[in-house]
Amino acid sequence: MKKINLAVTGCLGRMGSQIIKSARADKRFNLVTITENKKTDKKIFGLKISTNNSKIFKKTNLIIDFTIPKCTMEILKIAVKLKKRVVIGTTGFTKREEDLIQKYSKKIPILKAGNMSLGINLLMYLTEITSKSLGDAFLSKIFEIHHKHKKDYPSGTALMLGKGIAKGKNKDLYEIIGKKYLNTKTFPYGKKINFNSIRKGEIIGEHEVKFSSGKEIITLNHEAFDRALYSEGALTAGKWLMTKKPGLYSMRNLMNFK
Repeated sequence: MKKINLAVTGCLGRMGSQIIKSARADKRFNLVTITENKKTDKKIFGLKISTNNSKIFKKTNLIIDFTIPKCTMEILKIAVKLKKRVVIGTTGFTKREEDLIQKYSKKIPILKAGNMSLGINLLMYLTEITSKSLGDAFLSKIFEIHHKHKKDYPSGTALMLGKGIAKGKNKDLYEIIGKKYLNTKTFPYGKKINFNSIRKGEIIGEHEVKFSSGKEIITLNHEAFDRALYSEGALTAGKWLMTKKPGLYSMRNLMNFK
């Protein structure tokens, strides 16, 4: 089977480093390009670290991007020009940026997920089913914990779970987002979805969705123990995306959820 020429952006970051490690252990991939936003003389496994530009992406088949929104949007402009497939694990996009990604996906295949874990994506599906089944009689809230280095909150995964709740109610997430708490010990349910984010230590990721009627509580949760589950999920997404036509895909499509 022909190898996939892979580019990893944000190669010095936590996820970039992990994706490189996982890709080198996967025979389907040939790591050809690694990039960072700023120039550096460092090398990784003999590969020179480049800045993002059209020239260095020409020899790639697939770009995996876990950076920041501004960087991701710059990479997408290049990818559209060169007709390259892109897997996006970046989080924290604005509504305008989300709309631009949708626009770019009409020209190239893009798979975007706030979390590449198969388990988390199953949790999102279960969240949607639960929300739909329980209806408006139950209020919901989302709790998440990540390492102290993570800047955005709520996490992309927490927002994914919020979308699951919203979809179950046939509503848009932006209509029912409630308050966003940071590092609080307790937080209330509300008519809208409230979020609480904890940033501490080196925790990889914990997410919890609660539904309450006031008489009973239903809890769905997921804990991640190894960062490799995200990088391996991203590589699985990349392999899957190689056969797809232009469009905006998610892990839900990959896992064949209805």
